[in-house]
Formats: sequence, structure tokens, C-alpha cells
Amino acid sequence: MKKPIFLFLAVCATALTYISCSNNDSVVEQTDVTAVGASVAIDAANEMDISTGLLVTTPTASTGKTTETPPAGICATITVSPTTDTYPKVFTVDFGTAGCTTNQLTRKGKLKITLTGPVTTTGSKMTIERIDYSINGLKLEGTIEYTNTTTVPTVPQWTRKVTNGKLTDTQGRIFTNSGIHTIKQTAGVDTPFLLDDNVYEMIDGNHTVTSEKGGTLTLTVLETLVKKYSCMFVSKGKLKVQGGFLNGVVDFGNNDCDSKYTYTHENGTVYNLGM
Repeated sequence: MKKPIFLFLAVCATALTYISCSNNDSVVEQTDVTAVGASVAIDAANEMDISTGLLVTTPTASTGKTTETPPAGICATITVSPTTDTYPKVFTVDFGTAGCTTNQLTRKGKLKITLTGPVTTTGSKMTIERIDYSINGLKLEGTIEYTNTTTVPTVPQWTRKVTNGKLTDTQGRIFTNSGIHTIKQTAGVDTPFLLDDNVYEMIDGNHTVTSEKGGTLTLTVLETLVKKYSCMFVSKGKLKVQGGFLNGVVDFGNNDCDSKYTYTHENGTVYNLGM
């Protein structure tokens, strides 16, 4: 069984710390390395929260309406206001102060999800706010805006913008983050009530992660990233990584649903890693 990405924050940082230690780099450079692990966790959290937003706000096939009954895979209390088919509509996903666990992921706190209209409608925006929210002990703050920018009906497209992002890890280290990406849907368009067959591509954009010590890491889409809704991990594509000692490329592979990826440093050295 694949373990959730949030169990791998320390592992990811340790794996890339080997690069730093093997070259006798400075403490600042090692901080940049730690930011790689934080960046992986932040991006996974953003994807997870958007997936949660889509899951709780997508109408059911039987009624064509949203419901306050938690969908499979969501161990939370859901409230919707208003309950009529009018917008804006606010969904509150409450995992509780003690939290609840699904697939080895323990989430606590709330997600407040506001829709200005159906997420499949051009111009509509889904805004996700985190309230006293954490995943496996990683505290997450900030707002995600998911705006429909579709111009061709057969190829739905959104922008994903993160503002005031902040991750506090289990050791109290703080990483602020922000970024914007363009995402398009390339499969599952014909089955709007079914999410599992959806495939999304992140075609451009970047995000920046800054540690409390000032080390900054920027990850930019180099080759389109492929994310299947049914898969926890990005399965294909490349990111350009720049910051401190790190200057190279992350490659997510050949579209397999697994946690493996490689980091190739600018000197040509390749590191096989896993999330």
C-alpha cells in the first residue's frame, strides 16, 4: 500500500539532504533542501484540498444536487448554505478538533469552501479557506482560489492561485508559500457526475516556498504535469527547481501511479527518490 505523501515530508528532506551533506554545503543550503520536502507536502495538500472541494460540491448523478451527506472518503461533517440551488454557496467541511482518519491521513479543523457558481461554469470560482486545519500534524494556512477560465467547452481549464500559504511542520519550522498555475482537464469531461475518470494537466506556473530562515526555493513547470484524480501522486511531467545549492529538474516519470521520481542536478548527477 502506498503511504500518503504527508508521511514522507521528513523522508523527502532527508533524501535530498544527502546531496547537501555529500558536498559539504552550508546550513543555508541545507535549509533550501528542507524546503523541497516542505514544497512537496504543500503541493500535495493543495491538490488534496481541491479534490475535497470538488468531491463535496459536485452534484450527485441521482439528484443533480449537492448534499450534506459526506461522500465516500470524507470523514467529516458537511454543512451547506443555502441549501437551495442559488449562489454564492458555502460548504463547511468540519473534521473536528480531535480529527478523523481516512487512508492514514488524519485531518483536523475546517475547510470553508465558497462557490460563486458551479465549478464547471466559465467564470465561477471555488475559494478554499483553512481554519485551524492540519494534516498528519502539519498545520496549513492560507487560501486557494480555483477559477474556471474555460474558453473551449471540451477542454475545461482553471487557474489555481495560492495566497498567504503557510505550513508549520511537526518540529515547528515555518514555510510560507504562494503561486499560480494553469490546469486543464483532458479526460472525464463527458461524465460530469463522476470524478474518478478525470485527468488534469498542469501546463504552466510556479510556486515559491520560503523558510523562516530566509531560504527560498522556486519550482516551475518545465514539462506539463499529469495528475489523475484517482491517483494520489503526480504521474508524469517535470519541474525546474532553483534555490540555494539546488539547481536541477524533478522528473515524475512515465505516467505510472506511483510515488517515484528523480532529481537531476545541474552537474548531471541523478538521484532516485520517492515521496
